[in-house]
Amino acid sequence: MKFTKYETARIIGARALQIAMGAPLLLKLKEEDFERINYNPVEVARLEFNKGVIPITIRRPLPKKM
Repeated sequence: MKFTKYETARIIGARALQIAMGAPLLLKLKEEDFERINYNPVEVARLEFNKGVIPITIRRPLPKKM
């Protein structure tokens, strides 16, 4: 599914908050990977999003028929 830029920002932001609060990571990252991204939860969330492992879904309501 293709996400809009707003949906992408919301998903990455929500996942980054979860990571910052101590949620387990969904990817196996090496120590040099953490050093490369400076232990930034937003970057970890972006990596998870690009790999497609974030279990967050988007509901798009359709317009009502008349």
